[in-house]
Amino acid sequence: MRYLLVREDIHGEEEDVLWGRCAEVEGLFMDPPPLPREVLTLRGCPRESLLVQAVAAGTEQVRLLGDGMLSIEPTDPSKDGPPRFWDLEDTAVLAQWPTPGDPGRVDVVVGTGVREDDYLGSKRLPSSPRFDLWFPSIGGDSQSGGCRSIDGLFTPRPQRPTQPVNLIGCEPAAPLQALLCRPLPQEGDPITLWRLDRHGRTMTGYRLDLNIVEARPSVLGGALIDLTITDPGDDRPTLAARAVWEIWSDGVPTRPNQWAQFDAEGRSEWLDLTRVGPYGPQGLSGGTYHLDGQHVTDRTGLLLALGEALLGPGANYGRDLDSVQDYLCGGPSVVPPFTLVWHHADIARRALAGHILHHLGASYFEETVNLLREYGVTVVLQ
Repeated sequence: MRYLLVREDIHGEEEDVLWGRCAEVEGLFMDPPPLPREVLTLRGCPRESLLVQAVAAGTEQVRLLGDGMLSIEPTDPSKDGPPRFWDLEDTAVLAQWPTPGDPGRVDVVVGTGVREDDYLGSKRLPSSPRFDLWFPSIGGDSQSGGCRSIDGLFTPRPQRPTQPVNLIGCEPAAPLQALLCRPLPQEGDPITLWRLDRHGRTMTGYRLDLNIVEARPSVLGGALIDLTITDPGDDRPTLAARAVWEIWSDGVPTRPNQWAQFDAEGRSEWLDLTRVGPYGPQGLSGGTYHLDGQHVTDRTGLLLALGEALLGPGANYGRDLDSVQDYLCGGPSVVPPFTLVWHHADIARRALAGHILHHLGASYFEETVNLLREYGVTVVLQ
């Protein structure tokens, strides 16, 4: 059995409940189809924001901002509810002009794919909203800017066709058996699908709604059953995750650079499976560590190589520069001062030269080196 079905108590008030086990899950891995393209007008963006500065600095007619996020923050959550969030996919700037009547602001027109949040409350715009924007390509992990309003955001969007998932070779526990005694289709509780490695260790988890539309004797025989559940959502593990999960199913990797064979998407999935640690009361300082930079050709590769250099395969020393900074202040078992010898550093320097963190005026490679040195690491570039 490679998967557990677990009803987790997200509030921490009760124990997690096992709903069943299953041998395989068919249809879980799927690359989401691209979102339909839409045109949005960001009204009243401050000229001093990173967004406007980056757009104004562009020499091309269309500036690519890439993937980002939008949040609408209510001034008074007691009246208008919690913040709402949207994903903006593959965003490109189409035009810009000064905001009429306000020389300190700019209107920016973008083409993008919009994924709405799943907030179940009122879709009404808050009475005094604040629109905040994040684009890692220009702001790293920091906010890129904001605007006063957005034309075209609140429009009906078509529903995507569902893509069911099949749970193969299920061994139901009592809660799942009780659910199956009712007529189908049947709506179940939110369930976490835990993927196990061959040692029984939990590798990762994926949340889904156990909405069952069909139950039948399993193709694996015996007393097992197969279940078909409705589309569990847009955030399924990608196709790139399948090969990564298979490597990790043999246990936590023990050889360095196993992630190097994968593209950026596969490396991101690899990083998701890593664990930080171990933790120590004070952390170990001193000593010399060697970073193998032969495969550091993107941001994720840099983080993976750094984690392996300091903590070994299967661990990470931060999933972004903000968490690297946190760990440098204490936590994982390696803390400054220590020496990091970065071999083949020019590979990362060249590969990340175009990944400029505009709020810092440095490339991702340069900022990583600067951050390490600022917190007491002696970085030797070779």
